[in-house]
Amino acid sequence: MPDRGGGPTGPRMRVGRPSRRVRTLLMTLGVLAVLGMAFTMFAGFWTDWLWYRSVKYSSVFTTTLWTKIGLFFVFGLLMALAVGFNIWLAHRLRPPLSAMSMEQQNLDRYRMGIAPYKKWLLLGITALVGLIAGASASGQWRTWLMWVNGVSFGQKDPQFHLDVSFYAFDLPWYRFLLGFGFAAAILSVIAAALTHYLYGGLRITSPGARATAAATGHLSVLLGVFVALKAVAYWLDRYGLAVKSSDFKATDNWTGLRYVDANAYLPAKTILFCIAVICALLFFATLWRRTWQLPVIGFGLMVLSAILIGGLYPAIVQKFQVQPNEQAKEAPYVEKNLKATREAYGIDGAKVTDYSGKGNAEDKTKLRDDVDATASIRIMDPNIVSPTFQQLQQMRKYYAFPNNLDVDRYSKDGQDQDTVIGLRELNLAGVDKQNWINNHFRYTHGYGVVAAKGTTADAEGRPVFTESDLPSKGNLPRYQQRIYYGEKTTTYSIVGGPQKEIDYSDDDGEKTTTYTGKSGVNLSNPVNRAAYAVAFGEPQIMYSGAIGEGSRILYNRTPKERVEAVAPWLTIDGDAYPAVVDGKIQWIVDAYTTTNGYPYASRTTLGDTTADSLTATNNSRAVVAQQNQVNYIRNSVKATVDAYTGDVKLYQWDTKDPVLKTWMKAFPGTVKSKADISQSLMDHLRYPQDLFKVQRELLSRYHVKDATTFLSGSEVWQVPDDPTNKSGNAVPPYYLSMKMPDQTKQAFSLTTTFTPNGRDNLSAFMSVDAEAGTGDYGKIRILKLPTSTTVDGPKQVQSQFNSEQDIAESIRLLKGGDSDIEYGNLLTVPLDGGLLYVEPVYVRGGGLKYPLLRKVLVTYGGTTAFEDTLDEALNKVFGAEGATPEPPDKGGTTPPPTSDNPTVQDALNDAQKAFDDGQKALEAKDWEAYGKAQKDLEDALQRAEDAQAEAGKKGGSGNKGTSSPSPSATPSGKPSATPSGKPSSSPSG
Repeated sequence: MPDRGGGPTGPRMRVGRPSRRVRTLLMTLGVLAVLGMAFTMFAGFWTDWLWYRSVKYSSVFTTTLWTKIGLFFVFGLLMALAVGFNIWLAHRLRPPLSAMSMEQQNLDRYRMGIAPYKKWLLLGITALVGLIAGASASGQWRTWLMWVNGVSFGQKDPQFHLDVSFYAFDLPWYRFLLGFGFAAAILSVIAAALTHYLYGGLRITSPGARATAAATGHLSVLLGVFVALKAVAYWLDRYGLAVKSSDFKATDNWTGLRYVDANAYLPAKTILFCIAVICALLFFATLWRRTWQLPVIGFGLMVLSAILIGGLYPAIVQKFQVQPNEQAKEAPYVEKNLKATREAYGIDGAKVTDYSGKGNAEDKTKLRDDVDATASIRIMDPNIVSPTFQQLQQMRKYYAFPNNLDVDRYSKDGQDQDTVIGLRELNLAGVDKQNWINNHFRYTHGYGVVAAKGTTADAEGRPVFTESDLPSKGNLPRYQQRIYYGEKTTTYSIVGGPQKEIDYSDDDGEKTTTYTGKSGVNLSNPVNRAAYAVAFGEPQIMYSGAIGEGSRILYNRTPKERVEAVAPWLTIDGDAYPAVVDGKIQWIVDAYTTTNGYPYASRTTLGDTTADSLTATNNSRAVVAQQNQVNYIRNSVKATVDAYTGDVKLYQWDTKDPVLKTWMKAFPGTVKSKADISQSLMDHLRYPQDLFKVQRELLSRYHVKDATTFLSGSEVWQVPDDPTNKSGNAVPPYYLSMKMPDQTKQAFSLTTTFTPNGRDNLSAFMSVDAEAGTGDYGKIRILKLPTSTTVDGPKQVQSQFNSEQDIAESIRLLKGGDSDIEYGNLLTVPLDGGLLYVEPVYVRGGGLKYPLLRKVLVTYGGTTAFEDTLDEALNKVFGAEGATPEPPDKGGTTPPPTSDNPTVQDALNDAQKAFDDGQKALEAKDWEAYGKAQKDLEDALQRAEDAQAEAGKKGGSGNKGTSSPSPSATPSGKPSATPSGKPSSSPSG
């Protein structure tokens, strides 16, 4: 058989064009791929629009969108036109083919290769650069909106006497335009040069002239434009000196002019501007002279001037004028920096008062009385007791509390009370059966507020709850308890449809509910369902029978996410907190307006400044504006997010802030007036922590107003590291109701301490009135300790606690076997010229998974106490009557009586032995043995009581001469009882 090819016996396969069926299939697949990509892009856009419309902030979406689109097309088109026009012009100015050199004739094959595609190539290049430029420009939507809507600050910089708004709103836009101009000029020069070379206008290796006259003129004009832009840059650099950061030994991130800037750089920039203008004119002159000689000389002169005038001359001035007499030269500029920085961060009104730090301990009775009047000392640390809330009030595994609870004020009998508060939020990790329906349809929300007194604990060291159980009940008025929006709610839920939701469970079984709020996006529309199926990568959304009429999808559910989305021009505080307001749970979110263009104000990096020991050990507590550099900040907006409906409301808080006014012009109708804040909401507003952290960091240097002292660095403070843990990060500020020396009554405050730079003793105590709606809200008070004496700082106080033998031994006993000690917030309270330190001590262990308050450390004027309760510790420190009763001896408590009934007598004998063992353990301070003895005593007395009751029923005489069992004695000599009324076996009492 003849060979047909393709193999030993097989026929040769024909290779040709694909069949019509294959071509149709490929074309169909291509169209489907394009449609799929288009729908994916559409899904993202459409779901965003639906979400903004659902929260009634569609104007934010449209304003942002149209601004981005406008910038994209305007600057994309400008760039495309600039580059395309110069390519076209270079091609138009090409020399005739006969005049081309051999070098250019060798490029003929390239010219012929692109000749059929010249128009498409031109369009492709211009479209590419236009898209890149447009995309870059669209990212400048904030800069554009601030420039076009800018509001005057009403303040002028001390150097150029221009309004601050020029630096904050105008200069950033001018710099963007300048950068765009440089990019367009450079790309045009490159494109024109390549086109001229390809078509013979430029020559590299050929003898004779290197460029035709037309190419020379064209490129000279483009270079002239570039140099002219450089002249504009030199002129703007003059103003940029007012907001320029530089290294300066007085402070990091120094901003503003110094002596060398005002007397060397500023005149240098002016001279360089003039030289650049002349150089640009020389380039333009080549249109007539057709020679590069003068422009090249001018350009060389400009470069040389930039080196000598812009670089060498300022260095000479710094070396020979400033350094020999730095303080005198720099003092006027430092004063400008001090004034501007204090204004920009809102710390210009800080009141600094000298404070001795050495209290008068002679009248101890008066001091003890003054403690209660001076502060409501919070011993429930919201950063420690979350596991205790979790253990005692979680109720179901699918609920959880945040790692850090919050401190707020609630009124009881007309008195404000510091309260630790947390929400029982949804925790999907605790759902036993994980599946799509359970995670997104059945388990959708948390339930109820849990709150406890901040200033006390019960006999077992547990929080004293003022709102608890499920459903929650207590002191709070009735409110909507379902929590669909919270800090831990990070996944989407689909509610309101045919699928019922788990509401909560009680003794009567599981309760179900259906969401009736108007939040979320309706999924009844098949287009919406398809869009969300694509956007979320969940195809089940498209076809699931659990979705039907009335189904709504909830997402972007954390308070921070929602406020950031509706106000992308705000910087959000890292700690949103809940409050019960007018029958609703409202998340309160503090928001800031910032700028990086306040002249002379030193910069700070928010991400670094707002970090402390809590943010280091708890990733769930967000840090405001990660690594965002600013030199002006205002808490200009208070926002609320309804925990049930998700409604977001923005309220104007700082009515004078020009940055907020600018954004309110750009986004009209999005921010409500301050007058719209209800009194019930005002009662729960407070001074924000992150702003306080920024201000305390700045005040560590800018508390001084004298330039000489500032330059010497002798008064520099630092925020001490948190001594209660090993994170090595700054001690966090603490909310506390207290009274500063110049105040007549307690006010809800935010407090912190300072130590000298590089030392551990105390240098200052700082507080800010955090109670919104009062005349002193936001007033910063600093008590400055004398430098001639030393007052213990937080680290030294903690070391003092740990080094005292009795305290160290008690802590060792508290640790027991597998128990852990957790130190609560180390609170500092100014008291009659001295400083009172209070620190709660928690024990976690002995089978417990949560910390209980066991002891309270107190020190004042060198006297330290370590007692079961705050009152006992204060009494001991101040020597009050009955402050620290002696442990009872064996005769201090009547031992169990005897009985004629043998059964009763045996039980009483066991009780006597347990009593004696308890007394021995008490004297040895062996709390573990003492607790066991107390338990044995309780059991023995119970047996005696039961036997006696049984004998009484039989009419026997075993009850003669007996008495009812008495409660056991605690180490303090006081009876101790659990909430059930039974004697406690806890050594803490």
